[in-house]
Amino acid sequence: MDKSAAILRVADSLRSAADGAAWEQLAQMTRTLAPQLDALAAGGPLSSAERSALQRLREAHDHAADAVAAAADALKHRMDDMRANKDGWIAYAMQEA
Repeated sequence: MDKSAAILRVADSLRSAADGAAWEQLAQMTRTLAPQLDALAAGGPLSSAERSALQRLREAHDHAADAVAAAADALKHRMDDMRANKDGWIAYAMQEA
C-alpha cells in the first residue's frame, strides 16, 4: 500500500510546527519519527512516490532543524543581553516592587 500521502502529511505537519514555533509539538513529532520510518522501511521496497515523499520529509526536517537553531540562537542572544544588563533589570524590579 502506498504511504506517500501519510509521509507528506508528516512533512507538512513538521514544517507547520516549525513555522509556528510550536516547539512541544515539534519535539513530539520528532520523537515519533524514527519508529515511523522504521515501520516504513520494514514494509519492503519504496515506490517512486514514497521516495519522493521521503525527500520532502527530509527537506521539512531540515527546515525544522534550521528553525530550532535560529530560535536557540535568538534565545541565546536574549539571555546574553539580559545577563549583560542584569544590574539594570534588578534595579527596575526593585523600583517596581
